[in-house]
Amino acid sequence: MATPLPTGSFAACSLQPRIPALQLHAPKPNAAAASACASVRRGSGHRVGATKSSLSTVCEPLGPDRPVWFPGKAPPPWLDGSLPGDFGFDPLGLGSEPESLRWFAQAELMHSRWAMVAVAGILIPDTLQKWGFMEEFNWFTAGEREYFADPLTLFVVQMALMGWAEGRRWMDYLNPGSVDIEPRFPNRKNPTPDVGYPGGLWFDWGNWGRGSPEPVMVLRTKEIKNGRLAMLAFVGFWFQAVYTGQGPLDNLFAHLADPGHCNIFSAFTSH
Repeated sequence: MATPLPTGSFAACSLQPRIPALQLHAPKPNAAAASACASVRRGSGHRVGATKSSLSTVCEPLGPDRPVWFPGKAPPPWLDGSLPGDFGFDPLGLGSEPESLRWFAQAELMHSRWAMVAVAGILIPDTLQKWGFMEEFNWFTAGEREYFADPLTLFVVQMALMGWAEGRRWMDYLNPGSVDIEPRFPNRKNPTPDVGYPGGLWFDWGNWGRGSPEPVMVLRTKEIKNGRLAMLAFVGFWFQAVYTGQGPLDNLFAHLADPGHCNIFSAFTSH
């Protein structure tokens, strides 16, 4: 389990009376999903009658007995456990404004997912190179390699595809459910629109998310924890490449072979 990181964007709140504008766009809660989450919390000791958050339409907020970053310290009044990864840490008050918090939550979610993809994209080729399936791979020189098209063509195609996807995601952020492209089948129930978690046939074809026996809040908290760890890992990979000129596996093996001399301190003192 990854340790929760102390930044303001990790905070979560709803405070329904303070964000009437968001209520206008929020779809109605999924009664079946909310009931399932509530029934699980009854068995785990969490508060069942917590206020429903307008930032999520699937799960109810966690109760006041949820884990916090510093045991015994009460979270700020605007943090009510409405979003995954809320451990009550926001010393600078960055999440005190509901609209800012809503933006921070989505930004962190997207950065977490990109970081997890990036870390996998670094470690998998690096491992394949160690096993002899690839030659001369370094993630920090990947842009210098020759591909099936020239760099300008790849850049234009990437910007077009990502621009289309991000544009639709932005529209869904402004008006949840407005860009729903879920196919309609008579024997399949489409998921309730939830910003950042589209689900459905395209993004959850196995129904592993909302069809899991675990509460949706538990699964989303696991995702955000792994995403935060991946963001830290990517920053570590970047510093390693700058200071040592090697990949993460080379640095790991060097550290395991001589931890007293190959560590973060030696990396800084040798440059």
